[in-house]
Amino acid sequence: MTSPTPQDRTLDPYGFGTPVDRHGTWCTQWDYVEDRFGVPDLLPFTISDMDFETAPQVMAALRGRLDHGVLGYSRWRQEDFLSAIVHWYTTRHSTTVDPESVAYAPSVVYQLSQLLRLWSAPGDGVVAHAPMYDAFPKTVAANGRRLLGCPLDDWDELERLLALPDTAVLLLCSPHNPTGRVWSAGDLDRMAALCERHGVAVISDEIHSDLVHAPYVHRPWVRHAREGRWAVITSASKSFNIPALTGSYGIIGDDASREAYLRQLKEADGLSSPAVLSLVGHIAAYRQGADWLDALRDYLAGNLAMIAGRLRAELPQLDWEPPQAGYLAWIDLRPLGIDDDALQRELVDVERVAIMPGAAYGAPGYVRLNAGCPRSKAEAGVDALVRATRRLMAPGRAPGPH
Repeated sequence: MTSPTPQDRTLDPYGFGTPVDRHGTWCTQWDYVEDRFGVPDLLPFTISDMDFETAPQVMAALRGRLDHGVLGYSRWRQEDFLSAIVHWYTTRHSTTVDPESVAYAPSVVYQLSQLLRLWSAPGDGVVAHAPMYDAFPKTVAANGRRLLGCPLDDWDELERLLALPDTAVLLLCSPHNPTGRVWSAGDLDRMAALCERHGVAVISDEIHSDLVHAPYVHRPWVRHAREGRWAVITSASKSFNIPALTGSYGIIGDDASREAYLRQLKEADGLSSPAVLSLVGHIAAYRQGADWLDALRDYLAGNLAMIAGRLRAELPQLDWEPPQAGYLAWIDLRPLGIDDDALQRELVDVERVAIMPGAAYGAPGYVRLNAGCPRSKAEAGVDALVRATRRLMAPGRAPGPH
C-alpha cells in the first residue's frame, strides 16, 4: 500500500484514495471473481462491499476487545448495543426507536427468511420492486413463496399485486438496490396505506440507509408504519464496510412477531449468542463513527460525480445521473443498442474488468458498477466500460447528442 502524503491526508483524512491490497484475504470480490465471471484476476466492480478500511474508531474498539483475550459466549440484549442503535436513529435519522423492539440476527437475509416464514405460507405472494437485489428472488423461492415483481413507480400495478388474495408480504428495499432510489415521505405513506388496506405485512430492507446523498433524506419505515405486521431489517455492515463481522439487527413492530422470531433464533437455530465482534463494531460505529461516515459519503459522491462526468463526455446519449443513495452506479446502456453478452465478453476478455450485468437483477441492458473504491480504481472501471461500449456500438449510433 502506498503511504499517503500529508497533503493527501488533509484532502482525504481517512485515506479513501489510498489503495488497499485485498488479494489473499479470502475476499469474495477480489479472490473469487472467477466464480461468477469464469476468469481469474479481473479488476472487480462487483459485490457490494467497499475497498476501504473501516472507521479507525471501529478498528480501535475491535483491537481493544481482542486484547481482552477471552472470547466466550455473549449477549446482544444489553444496554451498550441497544442504546447505540437508539442513539444512531435519533441522531442520524431523527427517529425514535423503542429498544424493546430491536432483535439481533446473524444477517439481513437471515431475518428476511425468518420473517417470511412467520408472516406467509408456502405458495403465498411476496411483492418487491423490480429490478431487485439478486438475493431477494433466491430467498423468496428457497422459502417456497412466489415473488411478484412490480416496476418502480407503477402504483396501479403495486396495488393490484397487494390486493391479490394470496399476497402476504411487501418486501421493500429502502433505499432501493440496485437503482439507488430514495423513497419520499409521500411514497412511503402511500405504500403503508396500501398495505394496511390489503392486510399485507411489510419487511423493509434498509441496509443502505446511511449512504443517502444530499439533498435526499432516508425515512425509516418505523416513521411510516401503520397497524399490522412490519419490520425493518438492517445493519452497519454496508455503511461501515464490516460485513465480515457477521451481524445485523431488526426492528420488529409487534410483540408477538418479535417473540416468535426470537424463539426461532434461539431455540430452533441455536443462535442466541451473537458474534461479539459484530456487537463491538456496531457500538463503535454508531457511537463514534459519524465523522468518518460523513467523509465517506463525500468521497463516494465524488466518485459518482466523476463517473457522471466521464459518461456525459463520452456517451452523452445515456444522460446518466448519480444515484440518490449508495455507491452502486446503475447505468442504463439500452440507448447504445449493444448486446449484453457481447459487452460482457469485451469487459472480461479485453478490458479485464468484472462489472455486474443488469440481467442479474432482472434488468437486461443495464450494468451495475461498484464505485466503493479509491477514485483511481473507479476511473479505471468507467474508462473500461466506455471503451468496451464504444467498440460495440451499432452503426449509426456514434457518440454524440441525438
